[in-house]
Amino acid sequence: MGRGFSGSAVIDRPIEAAFAFLADGTNDPKFSPRVQQIRKTTDGPVGVGTVFESTVNDAGMKSRRVFELTAFDAPTRIRWTERSKNAITVPEGGYDFERVSDTQTKVTIHNTFEGHGFGKLIVGFASRAAVKAAPDLAGRIKSAVESA
Repeated sequence: MGRGFSGSAVIDRPIEAAFAFLADGTNDPKFSPRVQQIRKTTDGPVGVGTVFESTVNDAGMKSRRVFELTAFDAPTRIRWTERSKNAITVPEGGYDFERVSDTQTKVTIHNTFEGHGFGKLIVGFASRAAVKAAPDLAGRIKSAVESA
């Protein structure tokens, strides 16, 4: 069983608008303070196979992250996998979008974690911290999408 987290929020935006905002990975710094820089490194529109590279600050340590979109079902589902090699990686993450009404969307973010090397010792700690922070992350996503 993978370790990880999920968090949900109801966003006061139509499902298409919420999906479009979150599908553009370059919006991540607007709701995730750990993301210092991010850029799309593949050509063409966002979809399966799109790659985003970022610099993040996790527990005071900078690391480079590379994520590839593995599913892109507008406007209900986005999935990704981490391609970079770090102590803790995300073999699967994603967003699920559910239409609440014409003007509201429930968004759920989730990530699973996997430890490598030293990361095997700290993945439980990282997972517990992410679970604790998930409601705040969901709230920041809500605020960012509604402000867009």
